[in-house]
Amino acid sequence: MSKKIHEHYEIKDGKLERKRPFCNRCGRGYFMADHGDRYTCGHCGFTIFKSQRK
Repeated sequence: MSKKIHEHYEIKDGKLERKRPFCNRCGRGYFMADHGDRYTCGHCGFTIFKSQRK
C-alpha cells in the first residue's frame, strides 16, 4: 500500500473525500490509478473508462 496515503484524500466543506475511487473487484483500500481517460487498478488490472462513469 502507498506510504503517502494522505495524498489520496482531501477535505471539502468539512468532510473527508477520496480523490480516486476504490477498485470494484479488490474492495476498500485499493485505489485506482488515474490515467487521464480511465481509472485502472494496479492490483488486479480492472479498468473503468471515465466516459462510462458520467
